[in-house]
Amino acid sequence: MKSLLCFLACCIAFLSPSAQQMSCCSKDVNSSFAQLGNDKAFAMSHADPLPFVYVSDNGKAISFKAPDGTDAYGYEVKAKNPSSNYLFVFHEWWGLNDYIKKQCEEFSTSLGVNVIALDLYDRKVATTADEAGKIMQSIKSERAEAIIRGAIDYVGKSAKINTIGWCFGGGWSLQAALLAGQQAAGCVVFYGAPEKDMNRLKTLNTDVLGIYGNKDQWINPTVVNQFSDDMKKAGKKITVYRYDADHAFANPSNPIYDKTATEDAYKHVYEYLKAHIN
Repeated sequence: MKSLLCFLACCIAFLSPSAQQMSCCSKDVNSSFAQLGNDKAFAMSHADPLPFVYVSDNGKAISFKAPDGTDAYGYEVKAKNPSSNYLFVFHEWWGLNDYIKKQCEEFSTSLGVNVIALDLYDRKVATTADEAGKIMQSIKSERAEAIIRGAIDYVGKSAKINTIGWCFGGGWSLQAALLAGQQAAGCVVFYGAPEKDMNRLKTLNTDVLGIYGNKDQWINPTVVNQFSDDMKKAGKKITVYRYDADHAFANPSNPIYDKTATEDAYKHVYEYLKAHIN
């Protein structure tokens, strides 16, 4: 559990006022994050990931068709025993790098579940903040949704789908749960943008586990409170854990990393996922 995010260079430590004013609502969750790709404060909050190569005997790169007939990509780790349960993992702004691949294997081993990390960057991987910013700015919500729909088709109609993501990927974790419809079995959001369209929230087929930092300047307590209220009004359950910590507090490479909060958060994450994977 301690190593869960040691291999993830997650998002934002401190954001500029302009970033704080961006919308973090609606289905077009990616657009607000994409704009942050050109925000200097956002870029400066990311330490370049250390070189890391991961080779797995179990995981493999996969491709599948998006609804428009184009190729989409991901990384899959099959459960040791045959299973119809899947966990969709959503990377943050560096892309689907070897750190994410290692984490997928840890999830699969710990939970006994098939894991697919969806590549929302179409095989682009950043190693510097400048590269990451440019790639993230180029991502269109329509393309990301097509990739998610393609992954849902790839796992088949009998699959039960859980989702998890952080920051940029946290918002897409929620969107994937919405897109999965009746196949959605669970959803974990680490300080990701919420959905504010009540009609869409009413279609959500699962409850949500939300992890947030009270010092977060973007997905702040007011935003979290509104999301919780909207979920309740939509007749949906959300369980929220808040910590006296900043955005990306669970990222050990960040100066604001909070070890105690992170360990407690992941205790709840694993309890939640184990209960939803059956």
